[in-house]
Amino acid sequence: MIRVTKPEGFGNIVLEEVPIPPVGPQEVRVRSKVSLISRGSEILRRYMHEEAINPAIMGYSLAGVVDAVGSEAAEKFQPGDRVMAVAPHAQYVVQPVDSNIGPRVWPLPDEISFEEATFLPLAKSGVTWAQSPGIRTGHTLVIMGQGLVGNLVLQGARQHLCEQIIVVDAIAKRCQLAREYGADHAIDVTETDPVERVMELTDGRGADIVFECVGGEPGLKSFAQAQEMVSDGGTLHLIGLYHGQPLPLDAGKIQRRRLIGGYYGEDPPEVLLNRTIELMQAGRIRVKPLISHRFPYQEARDAFDLLYARLSEAMGVLLIWEE
Repeated sequence: MIRVTKPEGFGNIVLEEVPIPPVGPQEVRVRSKVSLISRGSEILRRYMHEEAINPAIMGYSLAGVVDAVGSEAAEKFQPGDRVMAVAPHAQYVVQPVDSNIGPRVWPLPDEISFEEATFLPLAKSGVTWAQSPGIRTGHTLVIMGQGLVGNLVLQGARQHLCEQIIVVDAIAKRCQLAREYGADHAIDVTETDPVERVMELTDGRGADIVFECVGGEPGLKSFAQAQEMVSDGGTLHLIGLYHGQPLPLDAGKIQRRRLIGGYYGEDPPEVLLNRTIELMQAGRIRVKPLISHRFPYQEARDAFDLLYARLSEAMGVLLIWEE
């Protein structure tokens, strides 16, 4: 089979031929249809690093069909089942049916396509991050960053009653997409100072909840701005990662405010995943418009290069393993 690897060297994305993995008693093997490239982890944490990356983490999520089932997994899955898997980019992947860090393989209802299913882990996170700070009627929310994570947090937040949702990004297309997904205001930082605009929209009070979803080096400035936007008694929810250096936490600005990091709450992962699937089935979480590019797996390097070099053009980038 073929899998995506990243040997030593910046941006060194390679296709490697390896044996099809065997299946253990508590495992299932999935024949891949589609996989999603996660820009945050795969570009900022893998593509851009000089060292070789373990192939087991070269990927985020995929969807496909169960190909083989271990003897102790037959009660949950059968060959031919449609599933989503948290797994690397490869023609075949093997995952356990039970894991102490949450489901690695999950059955798909017929209403959710293979392409949509690749977004399930990110969508689950977006829905969960949005609910965890306790949105209330009358709250104003700010979401910093409108990449895949920020947009899915926006969609998750739209499941709750609140006064207004303000999004912030540096790419005009993302701002426009956020408006189409229900943002009340979209601030393009190339045209407007986001702190001044948020204060204007909140009559100088600031936002009750700020979701900081900007990863990488731009997140350093965004995190500093987010601290200036949070109202007295408000919450700053830090979601963005891979900044490359310590974030600038201002002790004076965080006083009388709550700072949480990627918090999921107390619900089990299975409950959160089922809730997200129900929202997708009902059309309340929509991921199809987030797909910007599809590449055959043979062009995996081009797909990664696009996400690195031409970010303004890309949102959800898929690798097609089998039509």
